[in-house]
Amino acid sequence: MDITILIGGAAGQGIQTIGALLAAACRKAGYFAMAINDFESRVRGGHSFFQIRISDTPVYSPQDTVDLLIALDKNTWQVHQQSLGEKGVVLANEDFSTTGQVVPVAFEQLAKESGSILFVNTVAAAAGLRVLGAGLDTIQSTIKDHFSTLKQALLEKNLDAAQKGFEKVADVFFEKQPLADPSVPKGNLISCAKAIALGAVSADCRVGAFYPMSPATGIMLHLTELSKHLDLVVEQAEDEIAAANIVIGASFAGARAMTATSGGGFCLMTEALGLASMTETPMVIVNAMRPGPSTGLPTRTAQGDLRFAIHASHDDFPRFVFAPGTPEQAFEQTRKAFHLSEKYQVPAIILVDQYLMDALFLMEKPFSIDKHVEHFIVTDDDMPDPKNYERFAFTDSGVSPRALPCRGNALVKVSSDEHRPDGHITEDIAIRNAMIEKRHAKLPAMIDELDSPEAVCLDARTILIGWGSSSGAIKEATERMRDKGVDVGCLLFSQIWPFPVAAVEKVLNNEPDRQYICVEMNAGAQFAGILKEYMNIDFSGYVLKYDGRPFTAGFIVDALKEKELA
Repeated sequence: MDITILIGGAAGQGIQTIGALLAAACRKAGYFAMAINDFESRVRGGHSFFQIRISDTPVYSPQDTVDLLIALDKNTWQVHQQSLGEKGVVLANEDFSTTGQVVPVAFEQLAKESGSILFVNTVAAAAGLRVLGAGLDTIQSTIKDHFSTLKQALLEKNLDAAQKGFEKVADVFFEKQPLADPSVPKGNLISCAKAIALGAVSADCRVGAFYPMSPATGIMLHLTELSKHLDLVVEQAEDEIAAANIVIGASFAGARAMTATSGGGFCLMTEALGLASMTETPMVIVNAMRPGPSTGLPTRTAQGDLRFAIHASHDDFPRFVFAPGTPEQAFEQTRKAFHLSEKYQVPAIILVDQYLMDALFLMEKPFSIDKHVEHFIVTDDDMPDPKNYERFAFTDSGVSPRALPCRGNALVKVSSDEHRPDGHITEDIAIRNAMIEKRHAKLPAMIDELDSPEAVCLDARTILIGWGSSSGAIKEATERMRDKGVDVGCLLFSQIWPFPVAAVEKVLNNEPDRQYICVEMNAGAQFAGILKEYMNIDFSGYVLKYDGRPFTAGFIVDALKEKELA
C-alpha cells in the first residue's frame, strides 16, 4: 500500500494545518509517512502545497503520482491535474473540471456555517480523513490533539466544522482506505530541523546564535523552545557576521556553540570561519542550502554549496563537512560534528537543504544519547607548568592542549594573525611553515573518524552515487529498477570531508567495466568532481536537478531511461 495525498491552495489558506492533521492521523493509524512542504516566498496568494506519502513500508522520498488531491482553489487543480493517478480522487470547493473527476465539497460554505471561513482547513481535513477511511471519533480525536491549546468555544467550532466536512463526503468512493484498518503507531514524525536541534543539545550545546534565514530558521525555533527547559542561550544576532562571531566567542570561553544559516548567510560567515581555524576554536555551522546565486529561490531546495563549504574562507585549512540524508543521520551527525570540532579544534559544517528542513519523516526508534559527553579541555592539573602554557604548542597530532581563559594559572593567548606556539604574533618564516603543517597534521586522524558511505548492491554493473538529502530517492530508484531486472546498485555519502579515501576504497572497487552515474541537485555535478579527483572515477553520465524541487525516485528512473543509462 502506497498513497500520496496533496493539499494545495494559496498561502494563508491553512494548507499546513490540513497536512499536519492528515499526517498525524496516518501516523497514529500505524503507517509509515513522510511529507514535503512546497511554498512560495510570499505571505499571501500564489500556490503552495503540502504532500503526504503514506505506506506500510518505510518511505524517504516523495512520489510523482497523486492519489488524493485536496484543492482549496482552482489553481491547484490546474497545476496538479497531470499528476493525478488513474483512480485518483479530487476534493475541491467546487467542480473546476470538465471531466467529472472533481468532487465539489463546498469547503468555504461549510466553514462559514460553522462560524468563519477560517475553518475551511478543518472542513477540508475532515473530508480528506473520511475519504481515507477514518471514522468520526478518529477525526475528532485528531482535531482535539492538534488544537489542544484553543479555548473550548473555538475548539467546539472546529469540531462542528470537522463534522460538516465528514458528512459532506459520505458517498465519495476512494479505493484505498488505510485509516479504516488502523494498527499500532510505528514511531513519531520529525523534521531534520528538530533532529539537528535535539542533536545539538544532546552534544552539550549551550549557545545558539542566529540571524533568521530560510530554510534554517526552524533549527533556531526548536532550540528556542528547548532553551525553556535546558541551560541553553539562544541569541538572535543583528546579522550573520555577528552570529558567527558570537559562536566563536562562546566556544573560546568553553561553551559548545552553533549557528545555522543558508548560502547567503554562510557567505557572510566565511571570515569568521577563517578566524575559528586560525585560533583553533571549535564551531559548528549548519548551512541549509537553497538555490542561488544571490537571493535565488529562497523557499526551494538545492545541493549547490558543496564545493563552497569545503573551500569557504581564504587559504587552506582542515574542517569537517557532513551531509545527513535522514533525521536519524541529522541527529547523529550533529552530535558527531560537536564532538569532532572540539576534539580537533576545527570548524564543522553540516550541509542540509530546504527539503530536509521542512519535510517530515517517520522515525521508528527514539534517539539514543550518551550519559556522559566527552570534552577535550585541559586544566592546571593536566599541565606540568601552567604558567608556561602554550595554546598552540606543537604536537605530533597537530592538536594542541586546549585550556580555557580565566580558568586557572594558564594564560590563554590567541590571535587572528599567524602566531607562535604561545599565541603571540609572528612573521617568522620557519614558524609560519611549522604552523601550517601543524594544522594540516590533524587531517589523517580526522579522516579516520569518518564512516564509510552506505552501499547497496555494489556488485552491480551500474552504480548510482549521491549524497545528503538525495539519498532516499536514489535508494528507492535503485530498488524499483532492481525489481524490474536492472543490474543497478547505489553508494550514498553523508560524511563528506575530509574526503575518506580509505573508507570508500573498502566498499568500492573501481572496476573498468562498471558504469557510474552521479545524482545531484546542482548544475555542475560537484560531488562527481570530488570523486574524480580523489577516486579517479570516470562517470558514464549524470542525473542533475536544479529547479528547486527535490528528487523523486520516478524522476531518477525516467532520467536514466531517457539517457539510456539503465
